[in-house]
Amino acid sequence: MVDHSMNALAPTDSVNLQGDVSDESLIAQYRESGDRGLYETLMRRYEREMYSYLRRYIGNAEMAEDAFQGTFLQVHLKCHQFDPARRFRPWLYAIATNQAIDVQRRNKRHRMVSLDRSSSSEKDERGNSWSEKLVGDSPDPHRAASDQENSRWVHDSVDSLSESMQQVIHLVYYQGLKYREAADALGIPVGTVKSRLHAAVQRLGLLWDETRHEMDE
Repeated sequence: MVDHSMNALAPTDSVNLQGDVSDESLIAQYRESGDRGLYETLMRRYEREMYSYLRRYIGNAEMAEDAFQGTFLQVHLKCHQFDPARRFRPWLYAIATNQAIDVQRRNKRHRMVSLDRSSSSEKDERGNSWSEKLVGDSPDPHRAASDQENSRWVHDSVDSLSESMQQVIHLVYYQGLKYREAADALGIPVGTVKSRLHAAVQRLGLLWDETRHEMDE
């Protein structure tokens, strides 16, 4: 299991002084000074977010842990490559995404992606988005069973999309990155992020309509 206490890194007094310092300033100071306290502060800020992202992106806890460790190792190794003109968070997501892909290739395992953010633009005739209907929580046990079945549909349907579509859906819809941040993380233009999202959501909407039609027959 991932050691979220990060005991492997000995904290320094500087850790407690970094609460108001930006990520970009921290990484810049770290690459200049090598202060492990600065590195630890960055890790603590993002360890839960990154592990959650990798766990959901990959769909396997053990592989996610490998990618998690690799991500922050690469932050250390590549800190001198960080462009001060960029934001740290998209840069970190780019590293994490590449680590996830590398781990998957090494293990030759199939990726599963979770999607539980609703789309504000793709609505059905009753006013709810297809993704909202698929992943909504309910105390009703009958509805809960239905939600579990729908969750499997989401996994299967998203998994049927191209890798490029899956990446933008996960970054924007699940992780909540802005278009520019997702574009920076993936190294593509903002327009490409938007077009891939549009195509992916349209495709998933069609698949959902087909599923509902089959259920009504």
